[in-house]
Amino acid sequence: MIRMSILFAALALSGLTLAADATPATATAPAAVPATPQAWAGKMLDPTQNAAAFKDPAVFAQWSNAMMNPATSMAMMQQGMDPNTTMHMLSGMMNPASMQNYMQFVDPSIAMKWMAAGIDPKFAMAMLSQGMNPANLQNMMMAPVSPQMMGMGTQMLNPAMYGNWMSAPMSPAAVNTMMAPMNPSMYTNWLGAGMNPNTYGPWGQMMSMPSAQAMPMIDPAMLMKLLQMMPAAQQAK
Repeated sequence: MIRMSILFAALALSGLTLAADATPATATAPAAVPATPQAWAGKMLDPTQNAAAFKDPAVFAQWSNAMMNPATSMAMMQQGMDPNTTMHMLSGMMNPASMQNYMQFVDPSIAMKWMAAGIDPKFAMAMLSQGMNPANLQNMMMAPVSPQMMGMGTQMLNPAMYGNWMSAPMSPAAVNTMMAPMNPSMYTNWLGAGMNPNTYGPWGQMMSMPSAQAMPMIDPAMLMKLLQMMPAAQQAK
């Protein structure tokens, strides 16, 4: 029994080594950080990307700084008045990339980044300086009378906006979105994303079966030495 425990422990250690050294086949370059309020609004209203700001403290600081600008909130409200935004969000929630967007939070490196940021005085000062910046406070005070806010107010009085919402259910984008659940390929894509180890980060790489090229990393000689040590350990007891 003890020999089997040692054997399983050695195999688990080898699996962890494989997961640490494995490079995801579908790894991509980090997405660029939005530079305008409209770009931030588009990213935060996209279910396949809206969690990116919370995976890295450095990106979160930039997102927080953008949210301190009332133009970002007004851009989100302005996009929310467009029925195409609703269709885009619904189709995004049916996209397997939305699951991958949130399942990346199981990556231990994200937790380590936030633990390091929690004890980093530079990060704390950067967040504090955003709230104490007089320019941000002035922008908040001037937001109710800004041209962008006035434009949204007049847009609510525009009959064309309500006409767009009334005709939205019959638009091609809405019809495609409503027909998506009837497409078998959507469920196939979700099943493929759920079975893809890259969806779960390093944990998925650890749980995936070792490939033929990775098998030599498990040293049989090391396992035999561990098994040979067990009789002496049992006699010592």
